[in-house]
Amino acid sequence: MVEIILLALVALFVGLRLFSVLGRRTGHEQTVAKPAELSQQGASIARPVADIAPAAASGAEATVDSAANDGIRAIVGADPQFDTARFLEGAQAAYRMILEAYWKGDEAALNRLTGEDVRDAFLQAIADRKASGHILDNRLVTIERAAIERARLSGQTANVTVRFDADIAAITRDADGNVVAGSLTDAVPTHDVWTFSRNVRADDPNWVLIETDEAA
Repeated sequence: MVEIILLALVALFVGLRLFSVLGRRTGHEQTVAKPAELSQQGASIARPVADIAPAAASGAEATVDSAANDGIRAIVGADPQFDTARFLEGAQAAYRMILEAYWKGDEAALNRLTGEDVRDAFLQAIADRKASGHILDNRLVTIERAAIERARLSGQTANVTVRFDADIAAITRDADGNVVAGSLTDAVPTHDVWTFSRNVRADDPNWVLIETDEAA
């Protein structure tokens, strides 16, 4: 009986942690653009992984561009519990979870974290990857910067756009485990712009990724 109670408490703790990452005070979503790792052929020169600190949301530079201030004020007016620091913390966690779900082909996680258009783009890319017999062996090494670039309240819908500057170690293997592209010893600088959305009056506290793009 004691063991059952302890397991129940552990499950409750995990659920609360997930809520804190994906709930009212965080943000997460994207549009129909290629996921970051699908466009790495045209990415910047790779950096040795050993030269980069381990990934940690708290270690990233988190900022808010002045262009987003009016939109943030409007969102706070509609949802006084909205907090930019906690939103950015949650957005970084979502960035990691969504990328890892895509790399692993975890369709259930993508269904929870993304809007319809973004989800369809991810699922199609996963299907194409499976058809080609390829497996992604990627790793998010670090998020160096996360910045809110734009924010807007349209009716009861809040949209917040975040730029992520990150380093990703990427490798593609075939069905036999042979490397066909990329390297896990080098990290590729990646610059993504993701937009998260939420109905501020909805009972559901989660933000959803509704749009993705590469930073200019």
